[in-house]
Amino acid sequence: MFLWVKYSLWVGVTLLFCGNLHAQSNLIDEVVAVVGDNAILLSDIEHQYESEMMEADGASYAGDLKCHVFEQQLLNKLLLNQAQLDSVEVNENEVVSQVDQRINYFINQIGDKDKLEEYFNKSMLQIKKDQMDMVRTQMLTQNVKRNITKDVSVTPSEIRAYYRRLPVDSLPQIPTQFELQQIVIYPKKDQKEIDRIKDQLRDFQKQINEGRDFATLAVLYSEDKGSAARGGELGWMPRSGLVPEFASVAFNLQTPNKVSKIVETEYGYHIIQLIERKGDRINCRHILLKPKVSTEALLAAKGTMDSIRGFIADKTLSFEEAALRFSMDKDSRSAGGLMINPTDGTSKFEIAQIPVAINLAIKGLNVGDVSPTFYMLDERKGKESYNITKLKTKNEPHKANMQYDYQLLKSMLVRKKESEVFENWIKTKQRETYITIDDKWIGCDFEYKGWIKH
Repeated sequence: MFLWVKYSLWVGVTLLFCGNLHAQSNLIDEVVAVVGDNAILLSDIEHQYESEMMEADGASYAGDLKCHVFEQQLLNKLLLNQAQLDSVEVNENEVVSQVDQRINYFINQIGDKDKLEEYFNKSMLQIKKDQMDMVRTQMLTQNVKRNITKDVSVTPSEIRAYYRRLPVDSLPQIPTQFELQQIVIYPKKDQKEIDRIKDQLRDFQKQINEGRDFATLAVLYSEDKGSAARGGELGWMPRSGLVPEFASVAFNLQTPNKVSKIVETEYGYHIIQLIERKGDRINCRHILLKPKVSTEALLAAKGTMDSIRGFIADKTLSFEEAALRFSMDKDSRSAGGLMINPTDGTSKFEIAQIPVAINLAIKGLNVGDVSPTFYMLDERKGKESYNITKLKTKNEPHKANMQYDYQLLKSMLVRKKESEVFENWIKTKQRETYITIDDKWIGCDFEYKGWIKH
């Protein structure tokens, strides 16, 4: 998935530059390059240049930014040619979501919509259209790049050799890292509350069958904030992209607009409507409702967790045994409660990557200590729980080494090999692809030298 990285607005954008943007919008468009079957227009470069300036992080680009943008356009067209050959697609709902985030960020930085329209000298509709084109291209090219480098792998002996070859000055400085184990107890759901939720969903089913619009109900009532604004639409998803209970029901819907039975998942209770199905992918809408947790259920969960902590404290059970027997977090219980960092798939966390509630709970703990029982709200799932956390290891700041940072060194070597594979692919495609560039751009100092053919 495309990740939108937030940058600070470059405060050095001057009135002269804004004036240049106004002038640029009046330029007669022209083809400045052709890569395969894809032309690059001057307007393509200007649109990307405007966004690059808006996203600048406070320092000017080291080289010629226009030339850099132009080369990015050349590279994108090369990748888009491959996307066409490989029939690579993107999820349009993800494109819309990323554009909305980008536009909202721009507005927050510059003040309001009117100022943003003035900055770009375009209507909001045109700004969104330009951003849609750019984000769609970025996502397509990222998918192609992943396909190009998907077979890259490294062996332990390669990693050791790579580490030995690295100069000490090139080894990254690793901040304090923690390994954590957890036990999680979710409050018991009250049957009356579950029945209330199901009755509400049955009423929605009845309304939809009588002609009420599913999407409207999703906007009004669904508790999945990510999809509710889009009428509950999830976009094109493979079966593996959905939780199993949801996928099983969604993929059994055969008729567009058909509404499913009520489905229970770890997130709550859903009804699903099929929009369209293509092979092993599906596009559907859903409405999610979550049972509210009673005060009594919360207190009972806390009491259960206090008892479990007591078993660990008096050594009746080890933390690992207790996690396996009692923890309700399916992602960590089978590994003795060991938490996995979602950003890199390892068990190492930097302090900023640890959820706030857990951070507070482990403050002052020594390695091997178990925290007191604490309340936690999982923002992603919208689930309340009572937890205890054990500080398994704590590595102080250090230079990366094989003992503590094997996975990091492995990732560094994988990225290096991926970069080499990708560069070789570019050189090959430059030779094989028809490329012509307007004379005005030939003087650019390109990173990849094969664009200009003599």
